[in-house]
Amino acid sequence: MDLFFRKFGQGPPLIIVHGLYGSSDNWVTVGKKLSEKFEVYLIDQRNHGQSPHSPEHNYSLLKEDLREFMDKHSIEKAVIIGHSMGGKTAMFFAADYPERINSLIVVDISPLSYKSTNSVQLLSHSVIMDSMYKIDLSKVNSREEIDKILAESIHQTHVRQFLLKNIRRSKDNKFSWILNISALRKELPEIMSGLDIKDYENGKSISGFPVLFIKGADSDYILEKDEKEILKIFPFAEITTIPKAGHWVHAEQPELFIKTIETFVLK
Repeated sequence: MDLFFRKFGQGPPLIIVHGLYGSSDNWVTVGKKLSEKFEVYLIDQRNHGQSPHSPEHNYSLLKEDLREFMDKHSIEKAVIIGHSMGGKTAMFFAADYPERINSLIVVDISPLSYKSTNSVQLLSHSVIMDSMYKIDLSKVNSREEIDKILAESIHQTHVRQFLLKNIRRSKDNKFSWILNISALRKELPEIMSGLDIKDYENGKSISGFPVLFIKGADSDYILEKDEKEILKIFPFAEITTIPKAGHWVHAEQPELFIKTIETFVLK
């Protein structure tokens, strides 16, 4: 998979892997700031942004996409930052290729599965996916009209504004999703999956490099009960909380987020 990417700065390599519905474009501000100290690569994962589409979307493939990207660009080891789905990609990558990581930073996601039928996250993403999928974009004339349709089931304005960044308009005024929404909707159970904690018992944990989990204080993606499980898989991980931030920590508290990363990696 030949992933689209943006590159900034010089120094030790640092790769940022975006989350579901995201793209490298969402991380340009953070990436440029970090490029003062690192050679920053912002990638678009498959089925997102300007990267190719595929009918398959699971972490077995996403981690190999990341490995292929590093190989293609002659990156032997890197600091890897992953947000949400990108954090899962980074953790699956760390499990198989620990020798390719200098530091691992996981942003507002746990390594565990969110696939249970009563999972708030699964239900929320199911609503979002269904809402996006059902819109007949051939019959709309503006982004405002799309927003109005989405608002019928997605009540949070900031979530809709984030989703609308994935709308493109052709020269003949036709709207389409940049995302491969049909594949992502079909593969949502895989996207919500996680590492199997049974694989990391009896001394088989992931170690050998510094690990930081960053969670938003107002987010429900990493709960207190999850922290014990995180430490079973990553026994030397640090877990820190960014105040006044939800799931999109980097967008809601960018200065504190960047300072937290730099302090951790450069200490």
